[in-house]
Amino acid sequence: MRTLDPVFTLPDDAAPQSFAQAPEAVAHLIALYQKASDFLCEKFVSVLGSGDSSTRYRAFYPEVRITTSSYASVDSRLSFGHVYGPGVFATTITQPVLFQNYLEQQLELLIVNHGCTVQVGYSNTPIPVHFAVAHDPSLVVPADAAGFVLRDVFDVPDLATTNDNIVNGTDVVQPDGAQPLALFDAQRVDYSLARLRHYTATDPKFFQNHVLFTNYQFYVEEFEAFAREQMEDPNSGYLAFVGPDNHCITTADAPLQAPQKMPQMPTYHLTRADGNGITLVNIGVGPSNAKTATDHIAVLRPHAWIMVGHCAGLRNSQSLGDFVLAHAYLREDHVLDDDLPVWVPIPALAEIQTSLEQAVAEITALQGYDLKQIMRTGTVATIDNRNWELRDQSGPVHRLSQSRAIALDMESATIAANGYRFRVPYGTLLCVSDKPLHGELKLPGMATSFYKTQVSRHLRIGIRAMELLREMPLERIHSRKLRSFEETAFL
Repeated sequence: MRTLDPVFTLPDDAAPQSFAQAPEAVAHLIALYQKASDFLCEKFVSVLGSGDSSTRYRAFYPEVRITTSSYASVDSRLSFGHVYGPGVFATTITQPVLFQNYLEQQLELLIVNHGCTVQVGYSNTPIPVHFAVAHDPSLVVPADAAGFVLRDVFDVPDLATTNDNIVNGTDVVQPDGAQPLALFDAQRVDYSLARLRHYTATDPKFFQNHVLFTNYQFYVEEFEAFAREQMEDPNSGYLAFVGPDNHCITTADAPLQAPQKMPQMPTYHLTRADGNGITLVNIGVGPSNAKTATDHIAVLRPHAWIMVGHCAGLRNSQSLGDFVLAHAYLREDHVLDDDLPVWVPIPALAEIQTSLEQAVAEITALQGYDLKQIMRTGTVATIDNRNWELRDQSGPVHRLSQSRAIALDMESATIAANGYRFRVPYGTLLCVSDKPLHGELKLPGMATSFYKTQVSRHLRIGIRAMELLREMPLERIHSRKLRSFEETAFL
């Protein structure tokens, strides 16, 4: 750790401090970050007003680190909350108020499991001014600052050091020899928080721990209807419904104001006080959108994300409206090939699978053979060409047959693969909306009838599955299947 440059003056307590209690450590992280961001905001406003660029201003992210000297193993049932051997482990922290509960939980596990203290102080990583002023809506960083070059006076985002190296398991040791405590450092988190505001038009603080992805606006309308039902019930535990531009309603009959401009990925949050509500993201169509959304939501460390969308049924025995529960993925989406090679298996997660199957049974009131008649479990293929049917079909159809795929879509494998990569429990429940190999293309009249009868039931199955997952202990849903043998301690 280091103290800040002379231009950033701090009282004597700016030196690193050790803490044996997680809440006190997090409180100090909050104080250090607030002081640094306030400093940058103050200097930014001053320089923007005066045009005086004679001084360079810099502030640093706070960091937390621990030191262990033992190979002693801890409770092996946990996939998180401990380091894998002796050494120094550290991570930079941003916006600790947003992550307060998460940080307290993770640090408490480290203190208990290793019998150590945690050290909190400033890091060597500068805070880009764009991220520091992001909390103040009255401040906007101009593309061209009047009278001076912005990067001559302040630090700006540095893509050379904003990456997924820790997640992907490459080049993870810091220059001072410290190993990572978390999957994402502060700059990577700040980058994604900014992207989330842009793509979803909602503040990251509204995102809940359980995320549903869909590819149709119909599901959004049904989600709003469900949210209004829940707000009528004082015992539901749900407090508010938040839409784009952070428009919020807390009563069932309140109007939800439409955004001035619809974002690329409209997002809606049915919130609970503990953050264990449900977020629905309409990612639209395509694996690129699916990757973009999950790349950034991952920094919020959700407990689960599930795709509930439409697919092409590939078996003649399937009917329109049948459900597909993915237990494997054929990845022909290509957007993650550089980060997660296609030879890496993407396993089905038992906790997600059983919750989805139970939810289907509950919502449809079917069991046994009757349930199997409307739901198939099998491989889902994800492709990056929506109009694959217009090309020579011999190649794609042969691969689909070899893989034993029962459904085809454009997002599910991407969401599952990024869940695997980011250690976020994932799952897929699709609904058959067309059967292109069997002459049943998705046509306007047929689609309207299909949507009216199936969307409500499908979405409520996804919601019910999330409610079942919410009841699980964290150590069960965040299982060891998603963790490597040299894993970060933070969840």
